[in-house]
Amino acid sequence: MSRNRKNAEPIRISGLSIIDIAEEGKGVGKADELVIFVDKAVPGDVVDVRIVKKKKNFAEAIVENIQTPSELRQDPFCSHFGTCGGCKWQHMDYEAQLKFKHKNVEAALQRLAKIDTSAMEPILGSAVNRYYRNKLEYTFSNKRWLNATDMEFEAEGREMNALGFHVPLRFDKILDIEHCYLQAEPSNSLRLSVREYALKNELSFYDLRNHEGALRNLIIRTSSTGEVMVVVVFAYAEQEQIKGLMEHLKVSFPEITALLYIENQKKNDTIFDQEVITYAGRDHIFEQMPVENGGVVKFKIGAKSFYQTNSEQAYELYKITKEFAGFKGDELVYDLYTGAGTIANFIAGSVKQVVGIEYVPTAIEDAKFNASLNGIDNTIFYAGDMKDILTGHFIAEHGKPDVVITDPPRAGMHADVVERLLEMEAEKIVYVSCNAATQARDLALLKEKYDVVRIKPVDMFPHTQHVENVVLLQLK
Repeated sequence: MSRNRKNAEPIRISGLSIIDIAEEGKGVGKADELVIFVDKAVPGDVVDVRIVKKKKNFAEAIVENIQTPSELRQDPFCSHFGTCGGCKWQHMDYEAQLKFKHKNVEAALQRLAKIDTSAMEPILGSAVNRYYRNKLEYTFSNKRWLNATDMEFEAEGREMNALGFHVPLRFDKILDIEHCYLQAEPSNSLRLSVREYALKNELSFYDLRNHEGALRNLIIRTSSTGEVMVVVVFAYAEQEQIKGLMEHLKVSFPEITALLYIENQKKNDTIFDQEVITYAGRDHIFEQMPVENGGVVKFKIGAKSFYQTNSEQAYELYKITKEFAGFKGDELVYDLYTGAGTIANFIAGSVKQVVGIEYVPTAIEDAKFNASLNGIDNTIFYAGDMKDILTGHFIAEHGKPDVVITDPPRAGMHADVVERLLEMEAEKIVYVSCNAATQARDLALLKEKYDVVRIKPVDMFPHTQHVENVVLLQLK
């Protein structure tokens, strides 16, 4: 480790061996007992790094040179890799990605919940690992992220408008995207067409600092049924500008099933409190998922609806959830954090009744609609804060569940909800999580009355560090 204190030169380390990968996706090395997290490093690499942040027990670094590349390395397939923060593991072989995701889940459960993971089942990889997302949200900005090539041009010759993704850690800088491998066509064609139209017709791109400009966001949703939703979010646009762009999309992309727009002049990008206006087609699209009797269950997806963003792998995730529950047909099931009732309606044909609870009222409206759409009459849904709804009175009214399925957000379950589960003493709990650390925290509390009997990670987001995990708990 070398540095010059007098001139405060950066600390550089030569020949650092990368021995592991951290939960947040960075490579891990050690120098003089200092743990170093290295961005874009792969286990097996030997690299020269520069320290960018140093704390007492760890440091963060970037790669300046690769002395010996790891056997797990591969060439990233996206030209935006390294700047865009979306697919941070593109430079690592997919089978290796799965191995490290499995290992990270296992480590979290062992370290934080002291759970025996010897019977943990192999991670289920995603059969499709490009163009797998059914929803993307792009941002307009008049402050484009400039790379080294851009900087070579004279300032007055640079195009500063962008339509793309936020650069990591920079809320006001947007990377202009040429081609994204996350969502299938017509996603890329739509985005490029909107950008071209906006530039040609001099529509102003949003200023994220000063909160001004006509164009703010572009949301594209697709479904396995071939339907397409486009939502254009305007800020300070004239009606002629809105009509011009919407008509351009309507004419240029007749495959759009739901063409919608929103006028959002708030300081934040959330659209849940905004009116959605239908310009052409429906105000929703439909998604569907196979069920075991050979039929399908359909789901209505609106502009604000929650639905798993990897449709194919969501089906695999729900199949595993259902298998873990081991339904016989006469069970009362509580589906906590039910969202749009996707799991509830998926399993309804295999149980006596499902009671779904969700915080977002519009999601519960979708859940009820989806049940009606599929002729399902044994699901019942409630909107409200989980810890407030799931009371002793509620359980007395609806009955003690035989099985609880819980699929909370990344923060995990509120301590009051965990306490209620312990009081309830359902025979089985199937815990689906997108964050192994908060799941482990909750499992440590549930261990008081439950044994963990099955564990299976599922990769929903290839080329990222994120992973879902399904755990079956059995009442002692």
